Amino acid sequence: MTYRVSIDIRCKFVNVAVHETSRKSRPALSRARIIDAAIVLADAGGVRALSMRQIGDHLDVQAMSLYNYVDGKDDLLGALVDRIFDEIQLEVEGGDWRSSLRTTALSAHDLFLEHPWASELVLTPGSVGVSYARLRYINSILERLRAAGFSPQGASHGYHALDSHTLGYTIWELGHRVSPDTPDDFVEKFLEQLDKTTYGFLIEHAQVHFDDPDDGVDDFTFGLDLILEGLAKLL
Repeated sequence: MTYRVSIDIRCKFVNVAVHETSRKSRPALSRARIIDAAIVLADAGGVRALSMRQIGDHLDVQAMSLYNYVDGKDDLLGALVDRIFDEIQLEVEGGDWRSSLRTTALSAHDLFLEHPWASELVLTPGSVGVSYARLRYINSILERLRAAGFSPQGASHGYHALDSHTLGYTIWELGHRVSPDTPDDFVEKFLEQLDKTTYGFLIEHAQVHFDDPDDGVDDFTFGLDLILEGLAKLL
């Protein structure tokens, strides 16, 4: 009897010790860790399916403990937007205003492609509150345009052209991505069914992609350079 009690006490001690060791080895919960986890989950399954419980499971904590660091899902979504905009390259050394804004636009485009949920979240009315990181991004573009010599009206038009191309083209590009389980010959078979008289130019366009899918011209950059060239002429 004494022997069994001794074993029970030892087992309980070991279990407590293992639990304490596991708890101490786990990184402390923080707002930054929650945002990191949310971005990983959003990248994998989309932001619409994101839940506090899912984040808690990913971090191996109770979902309620997350509310010590975020006020709720709306606050979390705003933090995700802030994180993406904080990573956009705004400070560009050397070069003129065109190369500087080009670098920022390319940086933003790459980040929005890396996180497919981000651009749509930014442009969905009411999805997030005020994002001060986005405001800094907007202000930075306007500041560089004004410093280049544009009037307030010209800088406003320039910002709209650049921002709409960056976000809009990204959403367009993401919308044209082919699902991994789509058969390789799906597009070819679809085009074969189209009437050449009615859709001749569309078929020709598709053939350009098939014949030379990488002609050295990136479509996003092509449009971006057209905008920058047009702004330069206005200036």
